[in-house]
Amino acid sequence: MDGPEGQVVTAAELPAQRIDAHGTTRVDLRAILLLSAPLILNSGVQTLLNLTDTWFIGRLSTDALAAMGTIYWPIIAIIMLLSGVGMAVQTVVAQAFGARELRRAAKATWLGLWSSVFAIPVFAAVAFAGPLMLKPFGLEPEIDRLAAEFWFPRLLGAPIGLALWALFGFFNGIGRTTVTVAVSSCVAIANIALNPLFMFRLGLGMAGSAWATNVAMAIGLVIALLVWHSPSYRESYSVPQTRAIDWPLLRRQFVLGFPMGLLYAADLIGASFFMLMETDLSAADGAATQIVMMVTSVAYMPGVGIAMAGTTLVGQAIGAGDRAWAFRVGNTVIAVAAGYMGAIGILLAALGPWILPLFVQANDPLAAQVIGLGGTILWIAAAYQFFDGLNLGSGFALRGAGESAVPAVLVIVLSWFIFVPIAHTLIFDRSQAWIGGLPQLGWGSVGGWLALFIYVLLLGVTLLMRWRSRAWQGIRLAA
Repeated sequence: MDGPEGQVVTAAELPAQRIDAHGTTRVDLRAILLLSAPLILNSGVQTLLNLTDTWFIGRLSTDALAAMGTIYWPIIAIIMLLSGVGMAVQTVVAQAFGARELRRAAKATWLGLWSSVFAIPVFAAVAFAGPLMLKPFGLEPEIDRLAAEFWFPRLLGAPIGLALWALFGFFNGIGRTTVTVAVSSCVAIANIALNPLFMFRLGLGMAGSAWATNVAMAIGLVIALLVWHSPSYRESYSVPQTRAIDWPLLRRQFVLGFPMGLLYAADLIGASFFMLMETDLSAADGAATQIVMMVTSVAYMPGVGIAMAGTTLVGQAIGAGDRAWAFRVGNTVIAVAAGYMGAIGILLAALGPWILPLFVQANDPLAAQVIGLGGTILWIAAAYQFFDGLNLGSGFALRGAGESAVPAVLVIVLSWFIFVPIAHTLIFDRSQAWIGGLPQLGWGSVGGWLALFIYVLLLGVTLLMRWRSRAWQGIRLAA
């Protein structure tokens, strides 16, 4: 049977395990890096997608960048909240692969695909409700108009991304991460080509960027489906025979996956309020924050790639029946993710004076203000990257173990009841405050990013403690 990256796996082997010359069992860092490399590259492709969209939108105006910053995180939060069944695919597939239950892996993938179909009417309703959902935030009229313009098509096409995500979960779960990066690269190339076509040649502006993303994802989905239905997968995993909906399994996969989606949605809802506060200060503050968010994704997205390897390896080790090994390999992945993100964060901050001007037009009257502010907050962002690596590494390792409910609760508490109130206190003075009765220090954008630093530090340490507690070792996923 083929295992990760085409290697032959026997029942006696465990993922990323090697025996040294003295007969000592060790975690094979090379195997982790080989599995992670395509995932890192894939996350790099996702970073390219984000930076491409930001660059093209920056060609419109600073207001367009501020509008994008206002709605980017709410949109992603909604997508995450509705993608639970698909998010659980990688966990179930990895454990099924480790246990050599290949039909179960295919069934989990089909359930992820079916869930994306069921989500279509929900996403359509949210897409049409965009103006109503943005109204309470009192954005400037032009920023509000641009935000609503992007909101509708992006959410209308979100089910395409959910379906593609389910297929990526399958390929990542069995260790065929090169398939994921190949398909993602096709999506990125299509997006780069389609953005200028839809935004400028067809004159769709902000909406054109969203439609370009939708079409690019549709192209990727077709490619991924063709690969999944190729002869090797059709035969080994019984892909056609597992197509039918198994409602009890769908319910169990939802129970597993919904907290996973809720965890990221809760985190992003907090980030959404943070972005709204930043944009409420001024268009320059909103634009600078959006640019720094996209630039630091160079650290964040590859960190996600490393952490996703942890989901696969932990899941496969548990499926093979060795939870002690799952703990060892998970610890190594967490250390690699934190080390990488910490180093890249410092590098990005040092290169800030050369990077930031690329995202604004030189003749924009707010360009100098955006660049100066961005340079300051980029250093704060660099300071928390190590702790974000702990957050990602621990969170994805727990995900591979099927631990989803407790991490979701921890994120809700830290994001909504600690991060958001502290950000409100540090960003606004009394005349700007959304809510009366809270102390207001009025430190502006810098205060908001300091609040974000505190939140990420607490989140990374808390999730690491949850992983180190080994409470997840008592979880048994139903077949």
